[in-house]
Amino acid sequence: MSKDNVINFPGLTTLNIDPDKVIEAAKGKLEMVVIVGYDKDGFEYFASSDPNGPEILWILQRASTGILNANSATREE
Repeated sequence: MSKDNVINFPGLTTLNIDPDKVIEAAKGKLEMVVIVGYDKDGFEYFASSDPNGPEILWILQRASTGILNANSATREE
């Protein structure tokens, strides 16, 4: 099977996804981005396209709420 026949699953999953695939899927779609993760040595990595600290914190808080709500909805089913 060639990679041309593979469709990335767009929903929630409990499986790990290659970080490069996640970043590649976002290319060209975003107006602003915040990246938070761990590098290959286990150190925290943080980057943002926006220098505005309060705006970065706002989007991180909204993401945190979304993650908590998604996990709650999954457990209730």
